[in-house]
Amino acid sequence: MYNYVKALHIIFIVTWFSGMFYIPRLFIYNTEAGDKPEIEKEILRRHFSVMIKRLWFGITWPSAILTLIFGTWMGFLYGSIPEWLAIKLCFVVGLYIYHFTLQKIYAEQIKGIFRYTSQQLRIWNEVATIFLIAIVMMAVVKQAMSLVWGILGLVLFIILLMSAIRIYKIVRSKKSE
Repeated sequence: MYNYVKALHIIFIVTWFSGMFYIPRLFIYNTEAGDKPEIEKEILRRHFSVMIKRLWFGITWPSAILTLIFGTWMGFLYGSIPEWLAIKLCFVVGLYIYHFTLQKIYAEQIKGIFRYTSQQLRIWNEVATIFLIAIVMMAVVKQAMSLVWGILGLVLFIILLMSAIRIYKIVRSKKSE
């Protein structure tokens, strides 16, 4: 039974992350539509709103709920919480907090409120990647992974990621000149 529950848990993690990887991209496109001429802007925003709503409520939210259900069920079947799992669960809590921040951005954009720039949303888009790496490393490497080395590796990855975003911004601004 445990392996079936685990398989379903992994399937819904994958679909949940798919939604969390794509929804910020749609937020970015929706935000950048504001720079278009009025008719184009209206058409694009209407189209992006439909796409965002379908992705958010058709895939991302159901997957988040099913991930939680099957993960909790796995926990009961597993029977204990080793140290590595406790650390992983801290990252999972952070991931759900991130999910709720996406919900807030979703609610604002649907109301026509665009508080964040496309650059800010590009950075926010990468947060799911950071959580994915941390959670998968904890789940796979477990006790063999030193917490200090794991945190150091995660910090280095974040630095590389932020550098890549900055380089992309520079390249993009040079192309538009």
